[in-house]
Amino acid sequence: MLLTEHRADRVVLYNISWQQFEKLLVDLGESRATRVAYDDGMLEIMTPLPEHEYYKEIIGDIIKDTAEVLELDYECYGSSTWKRELKKAGIEPDNCFYFQNEALIRGKLKFDLNQNPPPDLALEIDVISKSLDRFPIYARLGVPEIWCYDSGEIKIYQLQGEKYFQRETSLVFPNLKIQQIPSLIERYHMVGRGVFRQAIREWVRGQTS
Repeated sequence: MLLTEHRADRVVLYNISWQQFEKLLVDLGESRATRVAYDDGMLEIMTPLPEHEYYKEIIGDIIKDTAEVLELDYECYGSSTWKRELKKAGIEPDNCFYFQNEALIRGKLKFDLNQNPPPDLALEIDVISKSLDRFPIYARLGVPEIWCYDSGEIKIYQLQGEKYFQRETSLVFPNLKIQQIPSLIERYHMVGRGVFRQAIREWVRGQTS
């Protein structure tokens, strides 16, 4: 086990076996602030900062409010651990959702990605760039769409083959201009969360009416 990088908010380790990764997950437990990503022997352990958590929560609320306005069934699994030993890949997204495959996993509390579909949408907040490239991990897990928030922008990436390509339109919300979300957050960031969520609902109705 070799420590390759150590910053205030993360450490990166090389030469970590799958068995060591699994043991680390058990040792860390479920009630923790840290999040992990594993890519064929490389392991990143990150402690999110308050700014990171703010955008994770507010964009997550936007996704939920949008789904409810559009009357879409969905399920949110937060920063759950998704992993496949055969692919030597594991990740804990900042947030994740089922939409297209919600009916297939409805009521499930335990998952096996060898049998169950991965989340339809993953959210990554890159307020401070992560050390480990997460796209190859998500690709091997088969997550079809990722939203990345970074420096006041949201970019949509969709899986095609084994790689992600940037797209203008979301598979989940094809009629919405997702790129407008950061400007909405900035416009309403000094109001209460209730007022903000009502504004988001009005924005969704305005684009879909």
